[in-house]
Amino acid sequence: MMNTPIYSFVQKYAESNNARLHMPGHKGVGSLGEKYDITEICGADSLYEANGIIRESEKNAGLLFGADTFYSTEGSSLSIRAMLYLVTVYAKSRKQAPMIAAARNVHKSFVSAAALLDFEIDWIYSEGETYLSSVITKKVVEDYLSSARVLPVALYLTSPDYLGAVSDIKKIAEACHARGVLLIVDNAHGAYLNFLPESRHPIALGADMCADSAHKTLPVLTGGAYLHISKDAPSLFAEKAKNALSLFGSTSPSYHILVSLDTANAYLSEDYRKKLAEFIPQVDAVKARLRQHGYTLFGNEPLKITIYTKAFGYYGTELAEHIFSRGISYEFADPDFLVLMLTEKNTENELSRTLDALLSLEKREKISTGAPALIAPERILSPRDAVMSDSETLPVSECHGRTLSSVTVGCPPAVPIVVSGEQINQAAIECFEYYGIEYCSVVK
Repeated sequence: MMNTPIYSFVQKYAESNNARLHMPGHKGVGSLGEKYDITEICGADSLYEANGIIRESEKNAGLLFGADTFYSTEGSSLSIRAMLYLVTVYAKSRKQAPMIAAARNVHKSFVSAAALLDFEIDWIYSEGETYLSSVITKKVVEDYLSSARVLPVALYLTSPDYLGAVSDIKKIAEACHARGVLLIVDNAHGAYLNFLPESRHPIALGADMCADSAHKTLPVLTGGAYLHISKDAPSLFAEKAKNALSLFGSTSPSYHILVSLDTANAYLSEDYRKKLAEFIPQVDAVKARLRQHGYTLFGNEPLKITIYTKAFGYYGTELAEHIFSRGISYEFADPDFLVLMLTEKNTENELSRTLDALLSLEKREKISTGAPALIAPERILSPRDAVMSDSETLPVSECHGRTLSSVTVGCPPAVPIVVSGEQINQAAIECFEYYGIEYCSVVK
């Protein structure tokens, strides 16, 4: 079992009788675990200058993931911005234009990073993609790289995506590296992939960097995340990782979250792999029963059940309301999909109740109307210029021909339909209306 240096320190301090003449203001008193909520006191280390208990814990995590691993207490959003900063610095160190190729279904943190760092984006499209899912294949990458006038410094992918589609990272990494292009991955939904019988984690499959939201699929408090850097990646990445994280992160990281990341190391190092291996067949059995009943499932992620509900005759929001009325909370629903996220912490009873709720519905005539197709918007400004411009908020119906300023999308799923700096066309307006987005922030 791995040691837990952060937890051990915080627990010892909580049980001491020290006078807390330091932040936070609650002084360790309260009913919400305040006694464990500390700041960078003597011996507690400092997240962005870590050389004590935090760095020891991060090295433990690195051993588990086979990477140089660094903690984030501000989710994968912080790790994503740090990755993109590192790629930008790397490009400039090589006197290369900081241009990054990316699939369209990026998280909004990618767009905010582009606005802050002012790198160029070259969007890659795949057939049959939705705004939430854009599975990029090795062939798509090879075709893009072979025809690119200027090679990007890196390819950026979201895998698994919000609907549970997982790209073939190993083959894509090979295609990228054959051309001298880095591969970086938003793996926010896939931290657990490292602990399958055969790892499907991006680092194990050849990615140079990836961001994991530990809290999404591992027993970690909300906000706990990792920045993983491959041992084969340019040395600059690991050397400047802390600087990159500190550039965008708060100087007051949560020790509750750090303790959670720390204790997760011990959990993952024990029998987590065995628990996961035993649980996934249970999920597979649920998926099989749903298919037998007539449901159409989407994606190939082991711990996610995504139902394309229209094929069963229901809108995703209808199905969501039905299961919620039966005491089952869901991850996400829109007119087309219902997304359920599972981990080994879910019980057999919860799986059984979910299955019963879904099987209680009879299949209806298929809803044939699909989501409106989004025609690639024209870029008018860079994300930076758009975000930094004076803007106004207008009803979507009045935004035709206007340039989007701030990304207009909620979380979840936090995936932009139109990116800052792009012109809002009629197809975009139809998409906004379809997904219930009523207002847009546009450049004046």
